[in-house]
Amino acid sequence: MNWTQKLLLWYREHKRDFPWRKSKIPYQVWLSEIILQQTRVRQGLPYYEKFVRTYPNIEAMAAAPEEEILKLWQGLGYYSRARNMHITARWIVHENKGSFPNTFKKLLQLKGIGDYTASAIASICFNEPQAVVDGNVYRLLARCFGIELPIDRSSTHKEFKRLASTLMAGSSPGEFNQAMMEFGALQCTPKTPLCPQCPFQNECVAYQQGDVTRLPIKEKKSKVTKRFFNYLVLDFPDNKSIMHKRTTKGIWQNLYEFPLIETNSLVKKKKLQALTAFKPWQGAEYGSPVLLNPQPIKHLLSHQQLIIQFWKIQAHGHDPKAVHYKQLRKYPVPIVLAHFMEKHYPD
Repeated sequence: MNWTQKLLLWYREHKRDFPWRKSKIPYQVWLSEIILQQTRVRQGLPYYEKFVRTYPNIEAMAAAPEEEILKLWQGLGYYSRARNMHITARWIVHENKGSFPNTFKKLLQLKGIGDYTASAIASICFNEPQAVVDGNVYRLLARCFGIELPIDRSSTHKEFKRLASTLMAGSSPGEFNQAMMEFGALQCTPKTPLCPQCPFQNECVAYQQGDVTRLPIKEKKSKVTKRFFNYLVLDFPDNKSIMHKRTTKGIWQNLYEFPLIETNSLVKKKKLQALTAFKPWQGAEYGSPVLLNPQPIKHLLSHQQLIIQFWKIQAHGHDPKAVHYKQLRKYPVPIVLAHFMEKHYPD
């Protein structure tokens, strides 16, 4: 029994029962792949089910407003994935007559679809022999074949894809790719791989040489930038407040948030009030800011750590932009703001 046969035998015995595996509908496979990028299955599965219930087909997703898509996505992070997914749905419906592109090259042209996602859809739905290479595949191949190339080097991807393509030869592309990803997710895990029960124990270079914890190799360490956010929660009469839409590129684009003052470090009330950016909220119509969370909230993104303070300001006048809290809760907001609103302004 060769390497690929062992992998497929393991997969048929251990594969998990996911809804997108029950059919080869491109829309469902694409949706699952977009959601599960950088997201654990346990977290992503409820989102997949929610999206399929709300938008049972790509036409329904294309017809939805972007804000509705972002609200449904709330909590998954990487909101650009949701925006790109919506753009792609609209392009397929309006420019491609609702037909999903059926080749790897055509799929690569879609917004938000890279080599990995295009390979997954092309192999699973259209039986095209395109090998997927994700974190699970890097880990499995690096350990099993003793590959020392840093996986965060762009040139390395071609080498791993070439090896995976060689191993795939003669098998079903879709099943092979899913087996590779499943093996990495369940068996050859990052920290505690199940080496004693591994079918590749005898040929695994890393296991034989005691190198399992060292492989795969990463060359660079991600630098995390700290940012300090001060949200101003304006408390108008009749349980109203104000939120703005983030329209600039960067984190949380097109999501809503309270008025924000970003500082270089944590600030206390007097320093906050002395800032030029705070001037719009000075005067008789506004009360003194009150810190709602004495312990700053730390919110970690991929390369940023946000240190967040919420300041409540009593607003005595009226503002046409002020909206009732029940309405604000319907807006798509970053998950850290959603948790804040659930705590301080429950239904």
